Amino acid sequence: MKKKIVSILLCVTMVAAMAVGCGSKDGGSDSKSESGDSKDKKYKVGITIQSLSNAYWAGVMGKLEEQLKDKGWDYTLIDCEDNSATQVSQIENFITSGCDLIMVHPSDAKAVENICKEALDADIKVMCWDDPMENTTANWVLDNTELGKEIGKTAAEFINDKFTADDKAQVTVIGYPSTKVLKERADGIKEGLKENCKDNYEVIAEVDGLEAPEAQSNVESVLSAHPDANVFVGVGAGAMIGSNEALLQKYGKGKIPENVGVITTDVTEQQLNSLKAGNEAVRSIVGFEGSNEDTAKACMKMYERILSGEKFEGDDHNVYRTIKPITTDNIDEILKGM
Repeated sequence: MKKKIVSILLCVTMVAAMAVGCGSKDGGSDSKSESGDSKDKKYKVGITIQSLSNAYWAGVMGKLEEQLKDKGWDYTLIDCEDNSATQVSQIENFITSGCDLIMVHPSDAKAVENICKEALDADIKVMCWDDPMENTTANWVLDNTELGKEIGKTAAEFINDKFTADDKAQVTVIGYPSTKVLKERADGIKEGLKENCKDNYEVIAEVDGLEAPEAQSNVESVLSAHPDANVFVGVGAGAMIGSNEALLQKYGKGKIPENVGVITTDVTEQQLNSLKAGNEAVRSIVGFEGSNEDTAKACMKMYERILSGEKFEGDDHNVYRTIKPITTDNIDEILKGM
């Protein structure tokens, strides 16, 4: 799959060419018109996300590209490598190139508020994925505290089945507090554990782990300092993939003790395969719409709603995504859409 990658430093000639290309879409008609059916029009979309190194984002964005290509829309998909200054520059380039819609998954939501306002002032629709921003047309968000609580509740079910007040679970929380929504998610995990466990756990460590390599390295350090650490809860796919790998290195596939487990969110093929295998440390996943394809389709539906001119005002400014558990009952169907 060919990705369109845009350099942060675009030359004037390229910008002009992009603007002309946008204007030539749909036979020279005004692509920003709010009348008519957005499903039948061709649009130009700029997408900037926090990181494509994250397995979840790489998977979902791959499926979203398929949706955009099927529609025949012009698009640019890039990541900012978790750098807010880079992301501001990317959005500036999207504005200059005449996008109809900009989607931002912020590295730092506050840092991109002003540039997103400039996009709105230029009559460009702006959608934020993950943060309840102010200067957007609509935000497509999770209640990250509630998501965290659901992860904590799911982990508590495992803990309550395996541990007692006399034999407490040794819990490691894998987060990424420098990103606001992930801090909220990690705090929610701890709340969920507190509300649902039966005085049978203690948090022995809190480490960073947005990407799998970082999570694996930090979990290996935890296991070195706390050999009896046995339950690992986290904010995303990287936390699960990395900690699962660290535990496989420690114990070996098929030899993971029954009271050792990893519970996080996000939905990647690697996570699902580990859960289905049954001989690794992955015990449960709290998912979203379903598969990568399901999430991409839901995102595309948001694009169409925004571009059709639908108003997202007041309490409707934040559109909340669904949360649902991944179980043995639905895992095969979800795997089909990965």
